[in-house]
Amino acid sequence: MITTEQVLSALRNVEDPDLKKDLVTLNMIKDVKIEDNKVAFTLELTTPACPMKEMLKNACTNAVKHFVAADAEVNINITSRVTKPVDTTQLNAIKNIILVSSGKGGVGKSTVASNLAVTLAAQGAKVGLIDADIYGPSVPIMFGLVGAKPSARETEDGKTLILPIEKYGIKLLSLGFFADPDQPVPWRGPMASNAIKQLFNDADWGELDYLFVDLPPGTGDIHITITQSFPIAGAVIVTTPQQVALADTRKGLAMFQMPSINIPVLGVVENMSYFTPAELPENKYYIFGKDGGKELATKYNVPFLGEIPLVQSITAAGDNGEPIAMDETSPLAQAFKEIAGKMAQQISINNVQPANC
Repeated sequence: MITTEQVLSALRNVEDPDLKKDLVTLNMIKDVKIEDNKVAFTLELTTPACPMKEMLKNACTNAVKHFVAADAEVNINITSRVTKPVDTTQLNAIKNIILVSSGKGGVGKSTVASNLAVTLAAQGAKVGLIDADIYGPSVPIMFGLVGAKPSARETEDGKTLILPIEKYGIKLLSLGFFADPDQPVPWRGPMASNAIKQLFNDADWGELDYLFVDLPPGTGDIHITITQSFPIAGAVIVTTPQQVALADTRKGLAMFQMPSINIPVLGVVENMSYFTPAELPENKYYIFGKDGGKELATKYNVPFLGEIPLVQSITAAGDNGEPIAMDETSPLAQAFKEIAGKMAQQISINNVQPANC
């Protein structure tokens, strides 16, 4: 007879590659059930985007067969329970706030933020996205919501809460929803900062695993307000390979590492890395230079999350209000999936020690 103790003992031989602790110690094995030679249990990860889920699943199966019974039929149910930073004291229903930042405009920061949000939502995470680029909001266009207006509800204590607009499984708020898209927004710093705070504090976000914040370019009032007002899980830095973009990106990355701000940098994403013509799919042309994002990540000792090629379909998808990550047949969707997995893995490692990806 196979026993629960035998199964758990076997699974103690499966180690988390990042944290060097076994799955039982990490409390990832749940609901062990045994019937004759049939063994079933739940493997609970800390993100649905874990890039090692198949590896861990196979390792668990092999451990049971090797240490318990070679003829065991192993059925593993994979679930997730997203972790949050230990010291989170505000916005308790929102587990992880992720800033998406760039040193300069035009590098595809909003494209990366939108597609990472879509990718995680498609994998089962509860996701929100705030468009904090107050002077050039892109979310209304990228999600096909130009002209959309959020509704509101009153709480029992008389407070009015904004209801985020939901699309593609993501809760969305943008200052572009509250302004005429053809009118400029001539706000001074304090006005802009107060408006951004309202998108956090006066909105009914409900429970979220990840809330992405698409920041304005640079290192201004909005960045300081958000980093000093809310518990931030980490920042994703977006750049292109050319030196002009990298020079500004270095400043933005260094800002998060300043002692007075001290936000974990989850990694660097290099956008527009290379161009591949449709008629020559094996060719890569490094129009803006090569490996600039990798070198930046290495210099500042932060993860390099991945490359996004320069492809017309990304722009077309955003302009049509359907982020490219929604097209599961596209190689770009796979690229964003890999980046989202690495990012979520880094968040979980940062959040809890010990923790799993």
